[in-house]
Amino acid sequence: MRDMDISLTDKGLYAFGSFTLDPLKRVLLRDGVPVPLSPKVFDTLLYLVEHADRLLDKDELLDAVWPGRVVEENNLTHNISILRKAFSRDGTLDRCIVTSPGRGYRFTAALRRVPRAAYPGETTAPADGGAVQIAGDGNPAPPPAASPRRWRRMAWAAAFVLLPLTAVLIYLATARFAHAPATRASVAVLPFENLSNDKNNEYFVAGVQDLILTKLADIGGLKVVSGTSTRNYPSRPDDLETVARQLGVATILEGSVQKDGNQVLINVQLIDASTDSHIWAGAFTRTLDNIFGVEGEVAEQVAAELQAKLSPAESASLAAMPTRNEAAYDLFLHAEYLFNKGIIDIDFTSLKSAIPLYRQAVEHDPDFALAWARLSFNESLLAWFGGGGEDVMQLVRLARADAERAVQLQPDLSTAYLAVGYSDYYGHRDYAAALKAFAEALTLKPNDVDALAAQGYVERRLGRFGDAIASLQQALSLDPRNSALVQQLGMAYLFAGRYPDAEKAFQRALALDPDDHYARIWYAQAIELGTGDIPRALAAVQGNDPALKGVRVTLLTDARKYREALELLNTIPDTVDNFNAGSKALIQANLYRLMGDSIHARPLYEQALSHARAQLDVRQGTEFSNAWGVVAAAELGIGHTKAGLAAIAMAQAIAGKVKDQVTGSDSKLDIAQLYAEARRPDLAVPVLTQALAMPGIGAYYSPMWLWLDPVWDPIRGDPRFQALLKQYGQYRPVLANASSPSDTNKR
Repeated sequence: MRDMDISLTDKGLYAFGSFTLDPLKRVLLRDGVPVPLSPKVFDTLLYLVEHADRLLDKDELLDAVWPGRVVEENNLTHNISILRKAFSRDGTLDRCIVTSPGRGYRFTAALRRVPRAAYPGETTAPADGGAVQIAGDGNPAPPPAASPRRWRRMAWAAAFVLLPLTAVLIYLATARFAHAPATRASVAVLPFENLSNDKNNEYFVAGVQDLILTKLADIGGLKVVSGTSTRNYPSRPDDLETVARQLGVATILEGSVQKDGNQVLINVQLIDASTDSHIWAGAFTRTLDNIFGVEGEVAEQVAAELQAKLSPAESASLAAMPTRNEAAYDLFLHAEYLFNKGIIDIDFTSLKSAIPLYRQAVEHDPDFALAWARLSFNESLLAWFGGGGEDVMQLVRLARADAERAVQLQPDLSTAYLAVGYSDYYGHRDYAAALKAFAEALTLKPNDVDALAAQGYVERRLGRFGDAIASLQQALSLDPRNSALVQQLGMAYLFAGRYPDAEKAFQRALALDPDDHYARIWYAQAIELGTGDIPRALAAVQGNDPALKGVRVTLLTDARKYREALELLNTIPDTVDNFNAGSKALIQANLYRLMGDSIHARPLYEQALSHARAQLDVRQGTEFSNAWGVVAAAELGIGHTKAGLAAIAMAQAIAGKVKDQVTGSDSKLDIAQLYAEARRPDLAVPVLTQALAMPGIGAYYSPMWLWLDPVWDPIRGDPRFQALLKQYGQYRPVLANASSPSDTNKR
């Protein structure tokens, strides 16, 4: 039988079991209802169906789903796992995707071609032509700028980038970052399988697995890979040896949970990955009112089998139960499921929904220290990201009180000190206190990935980039496939101005996860700052996603193609998902100003000013400084120079009180740019000189941009600015296609 390829002009559908696949509309239906699939999962299914007459090897599938890009096999395995879960609800299709070990996959369901006219009802394709999105496979973009006045760099703050990759990723993801040989006392816990008839028990299954993982991580003699690195693996992968090699461990813990009413059955098996042989297996039958402590039993048995010696404190920790209250336990697992979903998907709705569940848990059991600590961390995280519509100051106060309650209840709980540290870090910007709290967490739990990473983030804030890199590298040894953690390492390199190292780290993150959007955005930032090559950066961010367009607006502005930037900006909907309040108006106004069109610019500046003044009552720290900066930019744009300079002075005074080597240099840079817009080189150049000399400036600015950035045009001819160019003469770019400062592209 010939290959079943179809073109977009082919009107036929594929039907199998209770499912219908529509290649033209790019949607999978089950009994007429759309099944949410990410674009790449849909592509995987479509290729399998179109070539159902033969076995497809893995390389062919990878090339078909990710054409022209080098990605790891784990991404394909993840897609297959999602499809199998979708089809498992149809009893006739539970094994319709067959694995040929070491070779590939074959789609075996009986296919029927259905004319579109014969199908009852039309399906609706997404506006962008992609598959129906499911949260978790494609992260939604948060508002694209913490400060709208950073109009030149606004899109870099949170936009997502789609970037073609080259064959260098093979080298970066394998040999360059290969793990040391795994010792026997090393284990990865794969996602547990939900065997319950009620699929709504997914939260319970995930919670049991996470608690077992947490108990294992408390054992100092074991290397335990973080759940972040294992979450995309199937519960029972075909090739355990490859999985173990990718994770840098010798053993794998698989498990399943079956919950039926009040009865719970937990099955676990510890496997030697090199031989695929069982080391130990156990079954634990419990009722919901006596399930407490089973995670400690499992962890203790695994430690014994791997000959990891337990200290008295570790034995006590394994035996300790976080709560004995059934309702509190269930609410906590619900909250953890939503919280982890919020972290993975950058989903503020899930983060906010977890808070009342944590609160209800501690109401049922006021002594539930772990729940108090996790509640505090959630509140601190929401506050850090602007509150998600909640009162930021109230979140900060609650987070502090809840963290202190956790420590009071359980002084030996490392998670409690992690919560205290994040309250200091996110809530109060007290980095010295945060570092002390994270150190205490690491004293209690030396292999705590979260504490190691947090320590690295704070060291980065303090300008201790060498220490930050070391902490993040240590965290990565325990969480080797966490692309987000790899991109944070790249950020540390970027802040230090080590652009080649940053590019390699971001490439590693992208090799691990081609959809790691933050790695893509900062990879593009490294390209622009490290090389000044705007065409290359522009080529990296093609796509119709609003955030991608935002990045291109920034790059086109840098290239002095103002009208093209404005036309692109106008296609981005002005919604809370795409912009902070008033930020689109400010960017539009700036572009009109750069084109010399004050008539269109003024009302937009007035609109931005109104929004900015409303923000002054709800911001703090650097955000408060930023809000005054927006006021300043709008006032200057309107022509109110005196009011604009007064607002800049307010922003400068507030920023001067913030001891942060990450945002401090950026704040000074923003203030220098505002003074330049006000045509005050006497004020701009000294502040710019300070910013360029500060640790951490590398993530936001490179001296080569003194020649390229249009923001300095108002003061470019001043002797003081010329002296600064001479000081940094070694960075002067030599680009054949570099824009001339006099080319303002007012077309």
